[in-house]
Amino acid sequence: MATQEATEGPAPAASVPLEVRIGFAHASLQWIADRCGADLIHVKGAALDPTLVPGRGFSDADVLARPQQVRMLLDELRRHDWELINTFAYGSSFEHSATLRHKDFGLLDLHRIYPGTGPTPEQAFDTLWSARTTTVIGGRDCAVPPRAAQAALLLLHAARGGTDPKAANDVERVWTAAGPDDRERILEWVRRLDAELGFSVITGTLDDHRHDPAYDLWRVASRGGTRMDEWRARVRAARGARAKLAVAARSVLVNVEHLTIVRGRPVSRREVVAEFFERPVRGLREQVTRRAGKALGHAGARRGEPVPPATDDR
Repeated sequence: MATQEATEGPAPAASVPLEVRIGFAHASLQWIADRCGADLIHVKGAALDPTLVPGRGFSDADVLARPQQVRMLLDELRRHDWELINTFAYGSSFEHSATLRHKDFGLLDLHRIYPGTGPTPEQAFDTLWSARTTTVIGGRDCAVPPRAAQAALLLLHAARGGTDPKAANDVERVWTAAGPDDRERILEWVRRLDAELGFSVITGTLDDHRHDPAYDLWRVASRGGTRMDEWRARVRAARGARAKLAVAARSVLVNVEHLTIVRGRPVSRREVVAEFFERPVRGLREQVTRRAGKALGHAGARRGEPVPPATDDR
């Protein structure tokens, strides 16, 4: 028996479930925030009231930071072995969150704004912070929005989900199946957060907001579009001439962060140069494909055939 035990290899390391690691990520973030004096609101995922969408899974930690404290918090996170892999400017068309990774806890989305809320990021945070409640995540007390506010935020997130089945399920459970009282509580938070534009995607009234500078952002996010459509929308939504010029200039640059994630490794200068020249070709191809699809759909409609849905080919 002793000989057999001596020849056996070491026991395999225990695997910590993803949801447990994410819970610890929230706790780690809260510990860091408490140490540096930053205010955090934990949103979605592990922080979500389980009665809103029972059994809803999650793959990362999401937190909303007080906008004035984001830079300080980022510096503290990197001091505690959180690696920044996607900055705000390239994280999404709304430029709302940065993505960080920790070898033990997994992924974190650090939000400086929550898309759709306003009238300014600071006021939206203050509104949520003033009504915060507390829940325990990963063994630590964490601030979360009240249940109706969580529902409103989840629906704003779903509004950007396009054809994602998870987004559709969130809308079905949180809004479509909700009773009149629950709907009114959600709408109250939509009003408090100045979130009517984003929420109009849920109610099917987005086109009533065509004159809003951010309309195209929500149209592309919810219905799909090409890269060119997205960047045009970002320029239109940017506030002020300087911001518009900055977004327009960034649109022609290679998103090295995204390219690194896609390739799964650091990319070389040669690869970046190659990507710079390949992007316009892909963009033109996307535009041609999309126009051809629309023409086919219109022709089919005239013949009484079903119109194929638009695809998000970004």
